[in-house]
Amino acid sequence: MAVTFGWGPVEARALAPAAACVVVVDVLSFTTAVGVAVEGGAAVHPYRRRDATAVAYARERDAVLAVGRSEATEAHPWSLSPAALRAAPMPDRLVLPSPNGSTIAAEAASGGATVVAASLRNRTAVARWLTDRGYGSEDRPIAVIASGERWPDGSLRPALEDLLGAGAVLSALVGTGTPTPEAAAAATLWAATEDPVAALHCCDSGRELYEYGFPQDVAVAAETDSSTAVPVLVDGAFQEAP
Repeated sequence: MAVTFGWGPVEARALAPAAACVVVVDVLSFTTAVGVAVEGGAAVHPYRRRDATAVAYARERDAVLAVGRSEATEAHPWSLSPAALRAAPMPDRLVLPSPNGSTIAAEAASGGATVVAASLRNRTAVARWLTDRGYGSEDRPIAVIASGERWPDGSLRPALEDLLGAGAVLSALVGTGTPTPEAAAAATLWAATEDPVAALHCCDSGRELYEYGFPQDVAVAAETDSSTAVPVLVDGAFQEAP
């Protein structure tokens, strides 16, 4: 098994054409939210923008549109918050806007690769699914992409939670194949992190969610290996893998 590692939409675009599968990792909170929604039975349509076009996109697909965390109400509880999604009645179809994770998924899909959403919650399940299906030959590797965040100018801001999430997936894969040095380094970081749950709560993105009043989202994201769901992008929506 050959495994590569990269950051953000630009590297997803570069690696996807040669990859058999692209694993998207956006721990706080896109891929964690995707996993929770798919567990609940929803097909999750990723969307790149949080603007008026998302409303039309959801309407075209007869789907519920997830709103920003602060915009969620009792009548419309669906947002990017994994904790709120877990408590809400799950629709059949959910549009989940995210300028990071959704963009990476779109870039990967346009390159023809199978696209999988991974987080700490399903890292072992994803690795097992990839291994069982024989993904990752030398000429068609698995590419694990850490989403990261954005600086105000739109450039990539590497994020510890996504490096840990990617490393968690990679650590379950590298024992069965040949990782690039970048992939091996990410896996080593995960193995060397004494308390990844504490790291998730204390990293920049974790502290931001605490400040915004959503510490429960960090707690859900930290539930390592609590899920067996493997969300795969099929016909534009993440669905439970067969």
